[in-house]
Amino acid sequence: MLQQFAPSHDQPAGDLGREAVLFVGHTLLAVLFLIVVIAGGILLHTPVDEIQPKLIGTLLAFAIPLVGGFILAKILCHPVAGYVWLAGVLTFALVCVWVLELPTGPGLCQKCGAVDKLYRTFFAIERGSGLMGGDGLLIGTWLPLSMIGYSLGAKIGLNR
Repeated sequence: MLQQFAPSHDQPAGDLGREAVLFVGHTLLAVLFLIVVIAGGILLHTPVDEIQPKLIGTLLAFAIPLVGGFILAKILCHPVAGYVWLAGVLTFALVCVWVLELPTGPGLCQKCGAVDKLYRTFFAIERGSGLMGGDGLLIGTWLPLSMIGYSLGAKIGLNR
């Protein structure tokens, strides 16, 4: 039955399955690099309500996976690692839909429109929307940013 399956570019089904597993593995590695950033913040006892640690965390959520993706691309040479950004974009899109469906109330972006609701949840560092229990920056911004950074680092590592 696998012989009848004609994938694009004349690749056997086994190769496509292997690429899918590699894609998931590289996506998990990008998330692992984000966990390292978060663990570093926890170990350093950074205050979670201040602006500076959030900005540094955002920078590190991109930079650490970027460097990790570069190094792993040099070692493993998997071209699939350069496409992990797709998982980041899909993650961001899914979380956006989730946030738009969340109910608002007093103190939770009550009069916000859709764009303001998304902006205040994912990008406003000082005055967030209060939705997602305040984890919008982590789930909606840092997670996709780590996947995009990992992918960019892998692309750079594969091209050099």
